[in-house]
Amino acid sequence: MSADRIADHSSPHPEEPDLHLRVTLRGESLDFAACLTAALFFLEEQRQRGFIDAVAVIPGDTTGLRRLPTERLYDGP
Repeated sequence: MSADRIADHSSPHPEEPDLHLRVTLRGESLDFAACLTAALFFLEEQRQRGFIDAVAVIPGDTTGLRRLPTERLYDGP
């Protein structure tokens, strides 16, 4: 994987809307933006495995939010 690809902070699906995800881990809340596809697969994995305390989808703008660090891993089945 190239350094450019690692540093790429764009959506893997720019044609999709971004969602604001609030991830709670050990009592700390972290806010991220993720494309719809990645958000849905991420939410499903957390429902099945429960690695984190909670995930919520927050209505509103995602401007200024960091992208979900593992977003590209949730690009599809």
